[in-house]
Amino acid sequence: MSLSGRTIALLIAPRGTEEVEFVEPMNALKKAGARVQVIGLQSGQAQTNVHDLDPGGEYAVDMNFSEADPACFDGLVIPGGSVGADKLRVSRDAIAFVKAIFDAGKPIGAICHAPWLLIEAGIANGHSLTSFPSIKTDIKNAGGRWVDQEVVIDGQCITSRSPDDLPAFCAALLDAFADAPSR
Repeated sequence: MSLSGRTIALLIAPRGTEEVEFVEPMNALKKAGARVQVIGLQSGQAQTNVHDLDPGGEYAVDMNFSEADPACFDGLVIPGGSVGADKLRVSRDAIAFVKAIFDAGKPIGAICHAPWLLIEAGIANGHSLTSFPSIKTDIKNAGGRWVDQEVVIDGQCITSRSPDDLPAFCAALLDAFADAPSR
């Protein structure tokens, strides 16, 4: 499957995004031919975390949210990590970006704690989602239906629970981005 000609936004929060949930989708998308643009809360470099607590690698941020035009992307991936997801969900710019991608009908992948950002953007209401089990109640309180499966696809939302689900999550992302209308 080729994602040639597709541009996918991949979010990162400094000292917070779970490294494996950032790196594996990025590598899968690039291998399929997608152009991946890393969007963060600030320009420069952003360090990931490993298991929420230990320092991970540093990755270049291609642009911050104020520079990112949602119309220029064919889809979005939001990695988890409780620290990173918490930082993103309090950013008005991040929330507005996610909402604009959703309102444009483009696929959004969110894993682990990343559905917190879907909640803040008003997307969870009426959708079946999965996540790390600790935010099950948050999804329900936001009007969503929590499902305990490795991947849940509800319309344009693709969600997974944890790093253990990354193979299925990445496969579902590739399918969704390949099937979505190109911008």
